Amino acid sequence: MRTLLLSMGAYGSLILVLRLSGKRTLAKMNAFDLVVTVALGSTLATILLNKDVTLAQGVLALIALVLLQYAIAWLSVRYSSIERLAKAEPAVLLRDGKLVEDTLRRERVTADEVKSALRSSGLGSFELAAMVVLETDGSLSVVPKSSVGLCSAFPRDERPNGAG
Repeated sequence: MRTLLLSMGAYGSLILVLRLSGKRTLAKMNAFDLVVTVALGSTLATILLNKDVTLAQGVLALIALVLLQYAIAWLSVRYSSIERLAKAEPAVLLRDGKLVEDTLRRERVTADEVKSALRSSGLGSFELAAMVVLETDGSLSVVPKSSVGLCSAFPRDERPNGAG
């Protein structure tokens, strides 16, 4: 009975905290966002299953996590030094149809993972891609050569040969 009642209270509190904190809290845009998402789930489980943690303590922990994430995001928007600490830079893994071997090693990504991203994007070879980027959230973005355009969305203005 305790678990059932706590579940309703903790779940309702979590939904309320998330609604008040905004969409960014669960965005998983970078490593800190992912950590907060996992920590929220872990905290919720602790509230429900640990008899030593009261609902009030658990809700306070949820609020603290969300406030810390909000503070990091707020500071990151205003101070580039905080942004550099909190967020990774996107990394170019393939440029102009060629793998960037140093970046693959540094980011611990295999050529097979790049191939998988190409296939998922409907491309059958490296040569059809202008760029493959490891994004700050860990996902791989593929830019086909056919849609390069002005390249304003590329990391650090890294334009493929002949673009923009």
